[in-house]
Amino acid sequence: MLEIKLITAQEFRRVQETAMDSISRLRLLADMCCANTLATVKRAGSGHLGSSLSSLDIVTCLYYAGMNTVELGFDHPDRDIYFSSKGHDAPACYAVLYSLGKLSKGQFINLRRLGGTHGHPDVSIPGIETNSGSLGMGISKAKGMALAKKMNGAGGQVFVMTGDGELQEGQIWESLQTTAHRSLSNITVIVDRNRIQSDKPVEEIIDLGDLASKFRSFGWHVAQCDGHDFAALKQVFSELRRVTDRPRVLLADTIKGKGVSFMEGPTALADGEGLYAWHSGAPDDEAYESACAEVVARIDRQFEMHGLGPLRTEVIECRRKNRTRLRDSAEKVVSAYGRALLELGQERKDLVVLDADLSADCGLRPFELKYPERFIESGIAEQDMVSTAGGLALHGYLPIVNSFGVFLASRANEQIYNNATEKTKIIYVCHYAGVIPAGPGKSHQSLRDISLFGALPDCVILEPGNEEETRQVLAWCVEEGEQSCMIRLVIGPSPRPIPVAGDDGLVFGRGSTVHDGADAVLFSYGPVMLNEAITAAECLEGQGVSLKVINMPWLNRVDTGWLEAALDGCELAFTLDDHAGYGGLGDCLLNAFMSSDALRGRQLVKFSVEGHAACGTPSEVLYYHGLSGEKLAARILQAIRRKPHPLLEAAS
Repeated sequence: MLEIKLITAQEFRRVQETAMDSISRLRLLADMCCANTLATVKRAGSGHLGSSLSSLDIVTCLYYAGMNTVELGFDHPDRDIYFSSKGHDAPACYAVLYSLGKLSKGQFINLRRLGGTHGHPDVSIPGIETNSGSLGMGISKAKGMALAKKMNGAGGQVFVMTGDGELQEGQIWESLQTTAHRSLSNITVIVDRNRIQSDKPVEEIIDLGDLASKFRSFGWHVAQCDGHDFAALKQVFSELRRVTDRPRVLLADTIKGKGVSFMEGPTALADGEGLYAWHSGAPDDEAYESACAEVVARIDRQFEMHGLGPLRTEVIECRRKNRTRLRDSAEKVVSAYGRALLELGQERKDLVVLDADLSADCGLRPFELKYPERFIESGIAEQDMVSTAGGLALHGYLPIVNSFGVFLASRANEQIYNNATEKTKIIYVCHYAGVIPAGPGKSHQSLRDISLFGALPDCVILEPGNEEETRQVLAWCVEEGEQSCMIRLVIGPSPRPIPVAGDDGLVFGRGSTVHDGADAVLFSYGPVMLNEAITAAECLEGQGVSLKVINMPWLNRVDTGWLEAALDGCELAFTLDDHAGYGGLGDCLLNAFMSSDALRGRQLVKFSVEGHAACGTPSEVLYYHGLSGEKLAARILQAIRRKPHPLLEAAS
């Protein structure tokens, strides 16, 4: 059996109450937080260990020896403020807050679960000062906090941590010049300079050059130290407080994955043949046990040295080893997309692929390796990437632009619009579409992209439901579509095989039936929501209701004649959107209903993600939003009972 163990809050208090020098105490506390970070990420099944461990020593030093926050209280107006702009290191920050008694055990151990802690920082969590996870915003937010302190006559400093890869975002450089212009001396930026991005060295993605000179040229005071040397960290934080005429930046040289030998940057890159394997996800059972044994051995030695006796831990989860939650054969539309992209790249020499430091997540690695001359790595700079695509399109190339939908659709929306006004053809691929996976939290759940792209004239939006349809969708966008297109892709494995391709394949504006029925119709798309729709239909069969489920991959185009035939006399129709309620498939079909004499009198009920997306496991979040198969069945049955209908008697 695998035991996931927590170092309890009482053990942290024992360390704080035991006589030892301050550096030894910080080292021990950081190691204990490292063990707890490993435990919560393993229990959650996902998280960002490499980034968490590179910043953990800095965060430990700040809260225990570099800020007045704990002494004054987290609500005191004169407190020092700390937050992470990069957000990936949230598990490490939570571990420090738990060690201080700010987070309860129940909330701390439930990382990425409903009611627990979010995958990225969220202000609903005690001790978290601002939401982050969408990169580039942190220094600007810190500047606002620093200005507020000045205006309120309040004391205290503002500390904000950025990743070094995050410095590729354009907003960072805007915030540097405006902060220096105001001579805000109550703000310190800490750059977690671990030199590795999601899976490659920073210098291979976008080389940042001489950072110290760049910051100085923007008017900032620059300091530099080893981000894992507690004596150096204490000294530099003390020195920075004495700089009173300008904002300060600390370039902290760190190691990604610090504290677990096989996760540490240089070793992990060598083991991965140039790719870093520990940026995201949870370690498997063997790796987790190895990492814990290494960290706990260090803690045990320190406990013995200081006469603390044995380390006391608590088992928070016990499970069979090597448990798998998904079949190895589960489909992944993003994998099919990568294969299809490679095939089309061989045929179309005008096809150019652009990426924003997400090549592995977006299935682009095969194309990157096969056609490096037509692969453009833009780094964490979505606006620059989109405008680069615009220039390529103006000169006869077909750019395919890739990033997570929540960043691509919104952050680069003005650049996307500018490209659209030139009436060139560009294919935008919004990965990580929809509400699932929900563990990373609302900063990563893309629920606005259909409405943002849908407002563009002549942009066709599609989302495939299985691997074969993914191939068809990309082929249509490349070979047949005359205008720009947006493709949404779910990032995770399909919950079940979805038989979405009809006999005629992909036909413009038309869907296909994936579960037959005669009493009512439910339209949806994508593997996540189609699974829930089919589950709802299966549940309703036991209630005497025959629900037809139609896969509709065209999210903003519909063949009205086909739609009229698809309803086949049904007076009640439903739509299920993996999106916010505004601007999705539901609105597209509602417009079609209102424009059709045959459909105008029929009822259409829309289901979608209402409010801000919840954070948790897929089943928790779908149930919370009323979009699980069982909840959908109940909502559909309720709608049927409200409407005078032949089904009423059968369903009662």
